[in-house]
Amino acid sequence: MTDRPLTLAEVEALARSAHEGQTDKAGRPYAEHLAAVAEGVRLRGGSPAQQAAAWLHDAVEDEALTPAQLTAAALPEEVKAMVLALTKRPGEPLAEYAARILATPGALLVKEADLAHNADPVRLSVLDAPTRDRLTAKYAHVRSLLGITVP
Repeated sequence: MTDRPLTLAEVEALARSAHEGQTDKAGRPYAEHLAAVAEGVRLRGGSPAQQAAAWLHDAVEDEALTPAQLTAAALPEEVKAMVLALTKRPGEPLAEYAARILATPGALLVKEADLAHNADPVRLSVLDAPTRDRLTAKYAHVRSLLGITVP
């Protein structure tokens, strides 16, 4: 076994494998969301570590990886910290979740890209109106807690 950290391509492969068979709320392969968030991070000037965290940002929350698997992965500690900060815990108030993201270096940019993709009107348009309205309000609330303004 090597001590070198996974490359970005290896992180992508890990994320795609971990989320294999999962779909988003619109029934699309979940890896499409991960790719969009990683690209959003890259376009926002995010570091390779932030891009890696983008690929893995939902892995623990969606139970694609266990916390122990994340801990054991050949990833820089900053990537692991961002992924854990971005992992919403069951029953956790949104204000606590937002505070953890704000307190973790690099995590805010990943969440900004995540929210941008989640709130994309094209992506939301395929959902039923009550779900679309609920998610739109939720994403706006999280953005406000994080101080993210939409251009």
